Amino acid sequence: MIHKSTYLFLIAMAAAPWALAKDDFISGRVVNGEGAPEAGVWVIAETADLPTDYRKIVVTNDEGKFVLPQLPDASYQLWVRGYGLVDSKKIKANLGDDVALLARTAASSQEAAAIYPASYWLSMVKPPAADVVSELDYAYSQETWLAQFKLNCIVCHQLGSVVTRSIPGREHYETGLKKAEIMPQIASELDWDVTLDVMGDFGERVVKGETPSVQPSRPQGIERNIVITQWGWGDLYTYAHDEISTDKRNPYLYPDGPVYGIDMANDRVLWVDPVKNSAHEVKMPMEEWGWTTPWGENTYVPLGGGEPTLFGSRSLGSPAPGGATIHEGKYNNPANIHNHMLDAEGKLWLTIQIRREWGEDLPEFCKKSEFITSYGHHRQLGYLDTKTGDIVPVDTCFGTHHLQFDNNDVLWTSGDPKAMGRFDTKVFNPDEPGSLQAAQSWVESKVDSDGDGKADLAITGFHYGVQPSYTDNSVWTSIPPGMLWSEPNRPGHLLRYDGVTKKVEAFKPPAPGYGPRGLDVDSKGVVWTALAGSNHLARFDYSQCKQTWGAGDQCPEGWTLWKTPTPYFNLDSGASVGTDMHYYTWVDRFNTLGLGKDTVIFNGTNSDSLIAFNPVTEDFTVIRIPYPLNTYTRGMDGRIDDENGGWKGRGLWFTNGIDPMVHTENRKGYAGKVQVRPDPLAH
Repeated sequence: MIHKSTYLFLIAMAAAPWALAKDDFISGRVVNGEGAPEAGVWVIAETADLPTDYRKIVVTNDEGKFVLPQLPDASYQLWVRGYGLVDSKKIKANLGDDVALLARTAASSQEAAAIYPASYWLSMVKPPAADVVSELDYAYSQETWLAQFKLNCIVCHQLGSVVTRSIPGREHYETGLKKAEIMPQIASELDWDVTLDVMGDFGERVVKGETPSVQPSRPQGIERNIVITQWGWGDLYTYAHDEISTDKRNPYLYPDGPVYGIDMANDRVLWVDPVKNSAHEVKMPMEEWGWTTPWGENTYVPLGGGEPTLFGSRSLGSPAPGGATIHEGKYNNPANIHNHMLDAEGKLWLTIQIRREWGEDLPEFCKKSEFITSYGHHRQLGYLDTKTGDIVPVDTCFGTHHLQFDNNDVLWTSGDPKAMGRFDTKVFNPDEPGSLQAAQSWVESKVDSDGDGKADLAITGFHYGVQPSYTDNSVWTSIPPGMLWSEPNRPGHLLRYDGVTKKVEAFKPPAPGYGPRGLDVDSKGVVWTALAGSNHLARFDYSQCKQTWGAGDQCPEGWTLWKTPTPYFNLDSGASVGTDMHYYTWVDRFNTLGLGKDTVIFNGTNSDSLIAFNPVTEDFTVIRIPYPLNTYTRGMDGRIDDENGGWKGRGLWFTNGIDPMVHTENRKGYAGKVQVRPDPLAH
């Protein structure tokens, strides 16, 4: 079935472009009460004069000077935010103005810490004692308990934010956790009472006035050259999980075009037009497809029958027994779109649920496989044709979560607990029913554990990240700890499928590495993954392996780990576990940001940041996003709008996708763009 929608481009094209004026910048200087310059502080310009909310953020140089470049013609409110300060008063400014801004020094540690990233506040958490965690179900150490604590909780929102830290004690955290049924479930994996004791102690100390002992640094060096632009989209209940601006394989496609996001909470595709500064959306046609059950009420019944069991995530709007929430029923999301990618033909491919998860609802050809019908799998595929507005559901035998194209226009998907999904978009034609079966296949995640050449060990668990290599015929996926069913409380796995030999191999990060989630492959075929649990950036070079068969512990020589810039917890053992969480990883193979080819960029999910790593110099650059607080970045990509336009012609795109938006400073999401100019005053 094809849904025809004329939604978009009629609306987008009807709006007149918002042209840049000749002098498309505002300049000025920031000084403190003594007249001294304030270096390394942010100047924020925002306006409501455009079709959607618009902000530009820059950093001052050593003399406190700043330039806000590439501003649309509008009237702006300017203000200053910086570590060691309280927010300045806002002043009005127009294009071409040169303004003076007065910074206000914080009068206390509490005032100063109010704008610290959540990760700094989280460093105040005192982990359970080593002898306590050693007796828990998974035989945790302090390190693995804290790593899993972050992986379980920060997967949806920041820990240490105002909402999560200003809670006076254990019983209040218990009330808060019961607002969503999924929270008591994941807290119980860490031990319900232990988790409440840890958080209750943290909240009590915060309410009494304690502040972090470690303070964040102001931007230095190239971090002062960063320009951040934000366009508002969605509403209070938008769960903007990812964004995409171009075909990952060719960042020159769709220059200056729309930037697309997905609203996982309410089944919408969002997009902003960065030229007209407008925001738009379209709802998925779930009633036409006959599937209207919200994700939290989703059930599974195996092929052959049985009692329905809940199979969905009961998060915002689905309180636990004995709990309550004012947001009940706000997630009306039977489609619960998770991820999207653009191809070279203007199709926006989606991982999306289009039917029940009951075995009897599988396509008939899927039912012939004893393997694929032996367990449940969530989400299928679909696409939005951005040229015509058509929305096309695409059924699959396997489950989906993330999706990426290989060199041959084959979509590889994660999201299935026992297989990698494969869908050939060149074979599929919605007008030819037989092409659906011909287009798809899957790879069982089963490895040769003993070197006899036979796959004998199934690696089961939720395949999360996925990425084909563009240098050979391999495809990589990741299974984070906590999602690894076959080996609970292990450090997680990378899996490699070789398209030539048809073999699957597994590799675990060596200690102290813990928690691969997102992953990407650079231009040389080397895999990068930020370890969200232990706070390392990991490089895995398959070519260095002396042995590739095994259960995962083989090839430690292929791994290199770097500690990421983050505060740390204080542990009895003295070991290091950071307080940030790295949601996903993306490699800038085409230098779209301007920090160099193959720069690795990953989320500072708990620190209001994106973090860039130069693999040549091994230096980290922190791209801090100071406003709104609790910016929770997920998907990202880069696009080159003008190859000859210097820094103005390229940029890194990201989205703020915290869940729910009530946790963020201004309670509305946005699409963001990062640019790196040659100096803080370039325009």
